[in-house]
Amino acid sequence: MDQTPKPLLKLFPLISGLLVTVVLLVGLVAGLLYFDHVGLSPSQDQLTASTQTPVEIKSTALMDPVGMWTAPDWALVDAEPNAEDIKYGKELIANTSEYLGPQGKVRKISNGLNCQNCHLQAGTAPLGNNYSAAKSTYPKVRGRSGNLEDIQLRINGCFQRSLNGEVLANDSKEMISMVAYMDWLGKDVPKGEKPKGAGIYELPLLERAADPIKGKTIYESQCVACHMIDGQGVMKSDGSGYTYPPLWGEYSYNQGAGLFRMSRFAGYVKGNMPFGATYENPLLSDEESWDVAAYVNSLDRPSREFPNDWPDVSKKPMDHPFGPYADEFSEEQHKFGPFQAIKAAAKK
Repeated sequence: MDQTPKPLLKLFPLISGLLVTVVLLVGLVAGLLYFDHVGLSPSQDQLTASTQTPVEIKSTALMDPVGMWTAPDWALVDAEPNAEDIKYGKELIANTSEYLGPQGKVRKISNGLNCQNCHLQAGTAPLGNNYSAAKSTYPKVRGRSGNLEDIQLRINGCFQRSLNGEVLANDSKEMISMVAYMDWLGKDVPKGEKPKGAGIYELPLLERAADPIKGKTIYESQCVACHMIDGQGVMKSDGSGYTYPPLWGEYSYNQGAGLFRMSRFAGYVKGNMPFGATYENPLLSDEESWDVAAYVNSLDRPSREFPNDWPDVSKKPMDHPFGPYADEFSEEQHKFGPFQAIKAAAKK
């Protein structure tokens, strides 16, 4: 018969637990000492590095957003004496085709594109071909016409070229409203000044010619989701205009449009394309932007004669693709580049 006192029996589990704990602690300490001995513990350099400030990632933005032009507050437009004109003007910019396209409910005078297809967000996007400088810089003498142009003439130039259509009368409700909207957008810009973010980004020149073959590959990987493999874009379900415009073919801009110039198209792409890109977060490299511009502008589109353009040929831009020129470079080089030699010759 077991004669061990009961109080002593109760101490056995406690003593056993203490022994196990001591053994585990000894093993843990021994393990730490071993790992330190073989060099698996953090070094001083590693500990120091872990407390250092992370390396700053360089911004890819095309411009510092500080001081970038922004449109006036649309919520305040009703306070303007011509508020109805301004609102109709914005509607015409955003949905040009609905009113003035092939099936337009006001007039049928254009190809189905909307002004907004080239002047993003109804002409308010920074470096998206916006209208911020329209009021402050017009009227002005333009090299293309050689004459003083008012904003009405500039708007009609877009109707004839980018929209491959006909002109509006200066006293029409549509012209008055579009001018009212552009004037309102630029109402806070001092006369004669171009605010930061106006127009299109000026892309650095390549050391080579822009390559339409490389551009086709870029187009097929980056652009077809919106503009389709055949380049004909996506029509709205009601047929009133394009959600994503055609980039070549019968219903695209003609050869007299500004975007048919390689530098204009490439700069526009760099700051705004493909879908999701902005000037703060461009998605294509400079070379990709030039090459996709070369591909798009190498494809067929409407041809239209403007015989009075560039009366002084020495004022033609480096990338105007049609002669005659004041230099000896070919039309091929004037279209695709390289452009450095052309620019150097112009300075002389």
